[in-house]
Amino acid sequence: MAASVNIVEALPAHDDAIAAVTRASFQGSDEVELIHRLRDAGLVVLSLVALKEDDIVGHILFSRLHVSVDSREIHAVSLAPMSLSPKLQGKGIGSALIREALQRLPKLGCEAVIVLGHPGYYPRFGFSAALAAKFESPYPREAFMALELVPGILTGNSGTLSYPKAFGLGTHS
Repeated sequence: MAASVNIVEALPAHDDAIAAVTRASFQGSDEVELIHRLRDAGLVVLSLVALKEDDIVGHILFSRLHVSVDSREIHAVSLAPMSLSPKLQGKGIGSALIREALQRLPKLGCEAVIVLGHPGYYPRFGFSAALAAKFESPYPREAFMALELVPGILTGNSGTLSYPKAFGLGTHS
């Protein structure tokens, strides 16, 4: 059962608290720097925070991702990062953030979501390593997953995926 939280769109006033939660969640600043690079590049599609009373206890960010299947452009986003206050992990807040985001993303024109995440966690929301299998990835196959927001949108023989420079990765086809 999710701890009682209110999920709202992140505002510039939340930036410092988002950075603090992200730093605590990942025990470092790499993901905080990723958030700043994605914002600065204008790639953020959706950024939500979980508020417990007036404190930010969670954050989830989705950014534009270049994806095509059989040379057809897909309006895809990357889920990265998601962070939670360490003392509240395992309380359903992350699930609440994901579910809320998955309700909002189609309304923003998003057709698919790509995530690099725990293979025991993300499949409960419909993410599948099999859906992402057509894309090359430097990551373990079971952790590299996709979710269709539009049924069948990732159907095809071959696909390419290119992370923006803000991720510091490269093109994978």
